[in-house]
Amino acid sequence: MKKIMIFALAVMGLSTCMVYAGLDEWQTNFEQAKKIALEKKQPIMAVFSGSDWCAWCMKLEKEVLAKDEFKNYAKTSLVLFVADFPSSHKLKEEVTKQNQELAEKYGVKGFPTVLILSGDGKVLAKTGYRPGGAEKYVEHLKDLIKG
Repeated sequence: MKKIMIFALAVMGLSTCMVYAGLDEWQTNFEQAKKIALEKKQPIMAVFSGSDWCAWCMKLEKEVLAKDEFKNYAKTSLVLFVADFPSSHKLKEEVTKQNQELAEKYGVKGFPTVLILSGDGKVLAKTGYRPGGAEKYVEHLKDLIKG
């Protein structure tokens, strides 16, 4: 029974991480995300997540980030960046270091934290999980960006 439970948790964790890993639009290199944002003249949506252990992060992924309404908006309006802090698997050392430094720099205290950043990394807005689904979240993001 214990082995089944461990396996189930591992699969759940991996499937959660796949939303980020499976999308080409999600950057994991912050400098690259800033470069793209400056080129496209779009803000960065930086998601600080504990993708395989944080219940609110999983809700944000399932209810918003994995939905077509969000993906369609993001494709033309945002540069997507994720700073993940998983517990069930290790990231590359340089990614872990980068994510920790960014969390410190931006004062991230809880997960998920969602920052809207300019191409030079300046904070334009801060939010997190919000109930209501992808359509409402997109409207929320538009309001934040209009600011």
